[in-house]
Amino acid sequence: MNVRRRLIPAAAAASLGLGALTACSSDSAASGNTDKFDVVASFYPMAFLAEQIGGDHANVTSLTEPGQEPHDLEISTKQRAQLEEADAALYLKGLQPAVDEAVGQTGIKTKIDAATLTHLEDHGTGGHSHEGEEGHSEESEEEEHGRDPHVWLDPVKYAEIAQGVGKAFEKADPDHAADYKKNTEALVTKLKGLDGDFENGLKNTKSKVFFTNHAAFGYLAERYGLTQEAISGIDPESEPSGARVRELQQEAKADGVTTVFYETLVSDKTAKTLARDANLKTDVLDPIEGITDTSRGDDYFQVMESNLKALQTALGAK
Repeated sequence: MNVRRRLIPAAAAASLGLGALTACSSDSAASGNTDKFDVVASFYPMAFLAEQIGGDHANVTSLTEPGQEPHDLEISTKQRAQLEEADAALYLKGLQPAVDEAVGQTGIKTKIDAATLTHLEDHGTGGHSHEGEEGHSEESEEEEHGRDPHVWLDPVKYAEIAQGVGKAFEKADPDHAADYKKNTEALVTKLKGLDGDFENGLKNTKSKVFFTNHAAFGYLAERYGLTQEAISGIDPESEPSGARVRELQQEAKADGVTTVFYETLVSDKTAKTLARDANLKTDVLDPIEGITDTSRGDDYFQVMESNLKALQTALGAK
């Protein structure tokens, strides 16, 4: 497994529930040549943006089917045809190598790479990070592979991406530019409200440290002054060493950590073992790579609010 793929949780909460995407379809017949602006999105966070911004004018198709893990997606011949027929492709380069390759090989006119619409950073395995340089052309391959793709978990960065997507839609489908602009502004306003909820809700807490099964929340931690400590680093499948477990047990006592977070679609064995040994609680913190029947909410905003409540409880919000 290469470095880039290890950045994406191998068994993360990735099942894609399309119920929240009203016009979203996984049927190739509905993905192109319609009387709407046909958008093929790579996975849930991109499809959600396309739906919110495209509104009634967009026909959104997701390449990631319900139950699929986004990073392991293989593009079928039918899906390649979907891309060829679509008016636009919206994806996050580096998250799904098969999508990157397929989009690059198609003649689709409007290719929107969300990774170019905000700054991706290298968060390693913990909660600390450093700002990446804006240019991608001069980066070494290793630096590019080391960038954390979980930008949608930071409402501010997600809003930056939304603004870029909105402009791309306006340019690609000028007949409906005014509506795309209006929809984008409404979405950005809602994301700013979510950012305010997190900022205010996490401002005064007893602890600033939280434990997660793997390092998916680096952007969120950085945005709100928290420190993420991942049990298994960037790969949730790996088992932590005995030394790492002892280190976390000591840190839990020192920093007042009460809870070990895990994801619904990743085995909770390691998290629960650490919690039991350190006398801690367990709870869910959702990276929102997809909406499933077990998600605490029906769309991005609802699940993010659930994440906020879980963090407030775990950190002892005052």
